Amino acid sequence: MASRLFSSLSPSSESNLRDTLRSERVGGVLLLFGTVVALVWANVFPESYASVSSFVLGPAALHLDLSLATWATDGLLAIFFFVVGLELKREIVAGELHHLQTAIVPVVAAIGGMLVPAGLYLAVNLTADGGVPKGWAVPTATDIAFAVSVLAVVGRSLPNALRAFLLTLAVVDDLLAITVIGVVYTEEVSFLWLGAAAAAVALFAVLIRFGRVNGFLLVPLGLVAWACVHASGVHATIAGVALGLVVPGTAAATQRALRLSDEPESSLAERWEHAWRPLSAGVAVPVFAVFAAGVTLTWGALSTAFSDPVAQGVALGLVVGKPLGIVGATYLVARFTKARLAPGLGWGDVCAVGVLGGIGFTVSLLVSSLAFGAGSDHDEHAVVAIIVASAVAAFLGGLALAYRDRYHSRAAPAPTSG
Repeated sequence: MASRLFSSLSPSSESNLRDTLRSERVGGVLLLFGTVVALVWANVFPESYASVSSFVLGPAALHLDLSLATWATDGLLAIFFFVVGLELKREIVAGELHHLQTAIVPVVAAIGGMLVPAGLYLAVNLTADGGVPKGWAVPTATDIAFAVSVLAVVGRSLPNALRAFLLTLAVVDDLLAITVIGVVYTEEVSFLWLGAAAAAVALFAVLIRFGRVNGFLLVPLGLVAWACVHASGVHATIAGVALGLVVPGTAAATQRALRLSDEPESSLAERWEHAWRPLSAGVAVPVFAVFAAGVTLTWGALSTAFSDPVAQGVALGLVVGKPLGIVGATYLVARFTKARLAPGLGWGDVCAVGVLGGIGFTVSLLVSSLAFGAGSDHDEHAVVAIIVASAVAAFLGGLALAYRDRYHSRAAPAPTSG
C-alpha cells in the first residue's frame, strides 16, 4: 500500500502540536510587540536606542563584557535554541522525524525551502554591482512563532496533518539554520574551548541520565557550556541546541534517568519544553527583537535599502523562493515516490503553507547580523527586507490559509442529530 504525505500523527507529535499551537500564538504576538517597540524606539529616539543597545555589561576577565544587543543575540537567544533542541529531540526519538516514511517529506521540503531562496539571493547578488554573496543564508529560515501564530488564527478548520507538516518543517528548518550558523559563519575556532564545551554538555547529559536533575547544578553547568562555546568562536546559541538534544526525549528514557518505578506520562524533554517555552517565547525572543529590529523606516530609508542587492535578494528569497522551494520539493517527493497526499488534503493547502514559510524573522535577523556585522549598512538593509518580506508573506499566507480553511469547513460533514 502506498505511503501517505501528511498522514496520521504519532502520539508524541500530536502532543507537541497541541502544545505549540496553544503557546505560539501568544509568542507571535509578543514577538510582534517587540518588533514594534524596536521600530518606534529607533525611529523616534534613535540616540537613546543606540546608547542602550551599545551599553556594555559583564565581566571583562571572562571576556563577557558584551553590549546589551550582543547579550540579547548570544545570550537570550540561546534559550530559544534550547527549546528548539528539545523539540528536535522529541521529534527525532518519538515524532515525525523518527521514521523515514514520515520524516522524508518535511525534511525534503525544508531543504527545498533553503536551497531555492539561497539560489535566488545568489542570482541577484552575483550579478548586481555591490552584491554581497555571503548573505545567502539570510532568507532560508522560517520563523516558527510567527508562522504557527498566523496558522492558529486563520486556520482553525485545517487538518491536523497539515499543521504538523508546518511545525515539523519549521523545526527541521531551524536545524538547517543552526548547522549553517555553526559551519559557515564561524571564522576562527578554538578547539580547546570547544572541547571544554563538549565536556560540559557531556557532563550535563551524564547527570541527567543518573537522575541528578537538580536545577541548581544543571543550570550553572549549562551556563558553563554556553560560555565555553562563546569563547570558542562558534556562535553561543549552538550550546542551547546541544544541551536540548541530550535531554531524554521518551517516557521510557525519562523513567530510567529519574529511576522511577512506573513509566511517566511525558518525557523529560516535554516537561522542560513546557517549563522553558514561556521564558523563550515571552522574554528571550521579544527582547531579541527589540535589539535586532531597530532600523529606520522612512520612505528615503526604504528606497535606499531596496536599492541594495542584499535587500532585493532577501525579499525575493523569502516571498518567492520559500514557497517555490517548499512546494516544489514536496511535489518531487509525491512525483517520484509512492507517497501521496492524505485524504482531505489538496495542493492548495501545501501552497498556502509554502507561502507562510516565507515568514523569516528571528533566525533570519540573527544570520543577517552574523553575515554582514550587526549595525552595518548591509545588515540594516537586510533587516528592512526581512521585516517587509515577512509581513508580505504573513499577509498572503494568511489569506491563502483562510481560503483553504473555509474550503475545509464547507467540506466537513454536517453533524448528525440523535
